[in-house]
Amino acid sequence: MLLLWILSFTFLGSFVSLFLVVWLLSIKNVANRFALSLTSFAAGALLAVAFLDLMPEAFEKGQLKSVLWIILIGIVVFFLLERSLLWFHHHHGEEKTGVMRGEERPVTLLLMVGDSLHNFLDGVVIAGSFFVSIPLGIVTSLAVFFHEIPHEIGVFGALLHEGLTYKKVVLYNVLSGITALLGAFLSFFFLSSLTSLVPYILSFAAGNFIYISASDLIPEIHRAFDKEKALVQTTFFLLGIFVIWLTIYILG
Repeated sequence: MLLLWILSFTFLGSFVSLFLVVWLLSIKNVANRFALSLTSFAAGALLAVAFLDLMPEAFEKGQLKSVLWIILIGIVVFFLLERSLLWFHHHHGEEKTGVMRGEERPVTLLLMVGDSLHNFLDGVVIAGSFFVSIPLGIVTSLAVFFHEIPHEIGVFGALLHEGLTYKKVVLYNVLSGITALLGAFLSFFFLSSLTSLVPYILSFAAGNFIYISASDLIPEIHRAFDKEKALVQTTFFLLGIFVIWLTIYILG
């Protein structure tokens, strides 16, 4: 029964968000109008889950110093992953320009590896959360769902920029999404015998969520600052926090 919960909500976090992104990008006006609002909402949601749910659970079940170290390690790991992607992308971009439509470049593989690793860890995090409690698993899955939308929009844009066709981008994102189910499935069997690792997986997830929100999403909101839309974006940011808090309150 627990495995069904884990796989169902991992599917929600990875594939339902992907299908929503495909739909949004197929309607250009909708994508342009709501992309930044979704980014603002996701930024607030990720911070709320990290500080109001994942970290308190990790502190309760693990040693304080160890939990803080793992949170820091989670931030550093995703910083290094993103730096490697950016380094390779810019380095390769200096060597070759004018990509033909449908032509695949080495950076495409790196983008897919990075996205697959990201999705795999999402599956591990969701499984680890459900091992603590079903409410925590649901809230964590919602956070993954909310941040996957702007994340997938970014991946779509990067892959299209690299010269891939729209159909190939969709196919590659579906394949990378399968790694989330793989991460959840493997975690179900390994974590059941290593439950002592769960608080540290939650800590790592908190570091991941904090990094994504503070390093990627919030700067993106500030970069696209528009006086006319600033209030709307701020409202969506606060709404993301409120929705997660309300969900925790209702389920808790």
